[in-house]
Amino acid sequence: MIYNIRNGIMFEPFTLKDIAKALGLSTSTVSRALRDTHEISPETKKLVLDYAQQINYRPNPIALSLKERRSKSIGVSLSEVANQYFAQVVNGIESIAYDRGYHVIITQTHEFYEREKVNIQHLASRSVDGLLVSLSAETTDTSYLQNLHQRGLPMVFFDRVTDQINTHQIIANNVKGAFEATEYLIKQGCKRIAHLTSSAHLSISSERLNGYKQALAKYNLPFNEAYIKYCAHGGMFQEETDISVRELMNLKEKPDGLFVASDRLSIGALAVFKELKIKVPQKMVIAGFCNSDVLDLMCPTLTSVRQPAFEMGQIATDMLLNLIESKYPVHDFEKKILDTSLSVRNS
Repeated sequence: MIYNIRNGIMFEPFTLKDIAKALGLSTSTVSRALRDTHEISPETKKLVLDYAQQINYRPNPIALSLKERRSKSIGVSLSEVANQYFAQVVNGIESIAYDRGYHVIITQTHEFYEREKVNIQHLASRSVDGLLVSLSAETTDTSYLQNLHQRGLPMVFFDRVTDQINTHQIIANNVKGAFEATEYLIKQGCKRIAHLTSSAHLSISSERLNGYKQALAKYNLPFNEAYIKYCAHGGMFQEETDISVRELMNLKEKPDGLFVASDRLSIGALAVFKELKIKVPQKMVIAGFCNSDVLDLMCPTLTSVRQPAFEMGQIATDMLLNLIESKYPVHDFEKKILDTSLSVRNS
């Protein structure tokens, strides 16, 4: 809270009443002038705004939230802020939210359903004005989210979405990104391409598997179920990635290429190949979804599909705030798909 200081003594913050008394106006007139409503003349608005600036007046956020029945805060549920992709999404979220006067409360699921559920219910109990949600790898039951949505809590899904709740969604073009990554491996001469991915039920997993299959079909390569490895927690635990990669390399017909579906899995897979003394890209060519800037410093570097994470965060937040601030019920929702790009490196 900002206090005003006169002659070295700290006083309570200036209020609407203080401004009204100083200018000989009513508090309602001052309030309308500060909110730039049409009922107040330009001259009076200028008088009030100039004086407010002179005394460094700041509205009381608690009083505002009580009056508007809003907390001016939004909750975010995502996998892990340490993940470079989600860190970029958060930067996008904050860039919009703070400019529009909202605070952002971030929670991490670490890919656990129960933690996601507890976090989101806690956010709802703190009266956040809305939620931005990217589902955990464990989440198959969204009934608790459906209940909150039916009770009027606005929410927007990003990256990992569900069709069980009728609201805005924003995702990357996962099918296109997966197709291009797999096609890159094929053009490098790979004939037996494996796919390392997260939980099968996640929207991103099914979309990326679809793109992978489309590329194989285009180039008349057979789809082999044995080459698909699911990591239940998206590689949150290195043991998951380790087991999956070792199982692939123990196959009679070992893969010569690997398409990986996420940042964490990509970096984890490289660590396993190093431990197995399998040279990349000489013995194994890899391409994957990864937004980490560390890739350019790694040896070998990794060809990757880059998602517009910052833009995704911005658009999701704009969508949510428009829902929150809408004066009328919203019934038309959008599923926005953002383009991806393939960064070719020496992998």
